Amino acid sequence: MRRVIAGSVRLGRSIRWSALVAVFLCACSTPASSPDTAAITPAYDPSTGKLTELAYDSNHNGAIDTWTDMDGARPVQTRIDRNEDGRLDRWEYYDAKAKLIKVGFSRTDNGKVDAWAFAGADGAIERVEISSAADDRKIDRWEHYTAGAIAAAEEDANHDGAADKWETYESGIVKTVAFDENADGRPDRRLTYSGGSLATIETEPDAAGRFTKTLDVKSPDPAAARFPQ
Repeated sequence: MRRVIAGSVRLGRSIRWSALVAVFLCACSTPASSPDTAAITPAYDPSTGKLTELAYDSNHNGAIDTWTDMDGARPVQTRIDRNEDGRLDRWEYYDAKAKLIKVGFSRTDNGKVDAWAFAGADGAIERVEISSAADDRKIDRWEHYTAGAIAAAEEDANHDGAADKWETYESGIVKTVAFDENADGRPDRRLTYSGGSLATIETEPDAAGRFTKTLDVKSPDPAAARFPQ
């Protein structure tokens, strides 16, 4: 089952960039031995003198692991290599008011962002958008979270631009999975699970979308009862 672990993509800032910018802007009057100042390497536009990037050694081990694109004193995007393996694994995006709006991550840890987490008003994950093409213009899966647990998801499995798979969850455990198999925008088959095991298969929806045929799965084969991909 493909599941996103909320704790791995919490939207809390890993670096308080407003504080770092303030530290750097005051660097002219700060002793060179200051660890925070020494850990920051700025870059400027040579034609305007405007700050364009802050590179940061977050753990002070001598290796840069965080880069933030800057528009003057405003952060635009941050790229982070948290485990310092040479591949980025976290991307932070900010709005015009320097507020963090989403966090990107790589599901396969290949250095390419392919999923983006969005927070609700309480700061907890509310939505995750996923792109199998690792392109934020080609989102093909949308996951919705409640109290840190996945509650529902839609997916464009055939990549035609329309959702054709729908999932519901209870306490983070899959409850139903429905499929649109004739591309008419409505489910044609629905699997219902009990305790994570397949319980029923419903098919042959009528004109109102109600399923007319139900197969009870009495003793499901563990291989057949696995959550479908």
